[in-house]
Amino acid sequence: MSFAWPAALVALVALPMLIWWYRAEQRRRRRATAAFVTEPLRPSVAPRGPRWRRHAPMVACVLALAVLIAAAARPQRSVAVPVSDGAVMLVNDISSSMASSDVAPSRLRAAERAATVFLDKVPSSIRVGLLVFNEKPRLLQTPVKDHSLARDALTQLQAGGHTAVGDAVNASVRVLSGLRAAGGKRIPGAVVLLSDGNSTTGASPQAAARQAAALHIPIYTVALGTQHGTIKVRHGARTVTVPVPLEAGELGQVASLSQGRAFTAADAGGLSAVYGHLATKLGHKTVKDEITASFAGAGLVLLLIGSALSLRWFGRLI
Repeated sequence: MSFAWPAALVALVALPMLIWWYRAEQRRRRRATAAFVTEPLRPSVAPRGPRWRRHAPMVACVLALAVLIAAAARPQRSVAVPVSDGAVMLVNDISSSMASSDVAPSRLRAAERAATVFLDKVPSSIRVGLLVFNEKPRLLQTPVKDHSLARDALTQLQAGGHTAVGDAVNASVRVLSGLRAAGGKRIPGAVVLLSDGNSTTGASPQAAARQAAALHIPIYTVALGTQHGTIKVRHGARTVTVPVPLEAGELGQVASLSQGRAFTAADAGGLSAVYGHLATKLGHKTVKDEITASFAGAGLVLLLIGSALSLRWFGRLI
């Protein structure tokens, strides 16, 4: 919970002073009673009054004042609401290492299935595009609300070539930054980038991530694979096995620099779970909902309770 006008909370310092005054007043009353009634006659002349009931109205009033002061500060709570218009670019690595079968049936096919999970769960109000990259990026589908187009484009993925993460980020940011709503305002966008290793060619991924952050386009990176991945590579007449272990460090940097978040998945189930989470997260935004009326109502109820108890038990307001 937060407050739109937190300066009003300074008034809470008056409550300890009020409690101090109340306790001093109670001591004054006891001294006044002792001055006119001797101890042997106290039980008959000034019998012991109600104990907890004497203070209950004041406690209710102090609590009421605290709640009313909080209401004056305009309390707010964060709530998640569906995004009315936004864009997400799915960016998939299709370099040679994505053919590794350490993630069944292969890293590339697992990425394709996870992207389908994302498309199934993301709200229809979100525009989704698809970009793939190896040594160069290739835009397969611009961001649109018809998610079936991106789903169809996923069937074209084939692994091969090197890895240019920076170029892929720059290309996806250019597409997202060019999207405009009906009034000409830029549509909020985000990138979901899946890869299994560090960039081996092209622009600096870190520099691309900083540019994305400057445009308020967060990048959510997903590192897919294990340390035991291998692929078959032909060298002339021979076919050799080449290790392609997961390298997630650079992807983590890209996510951090762009104000996004980094994920790691070692199997197809974990990858689908990550994409399902991202679909829900990116399909909603957090807004501030003011709850001043609730606080004010609670404060008034406490004040009425305190006053009613005092009138019933002692015939006075406080």
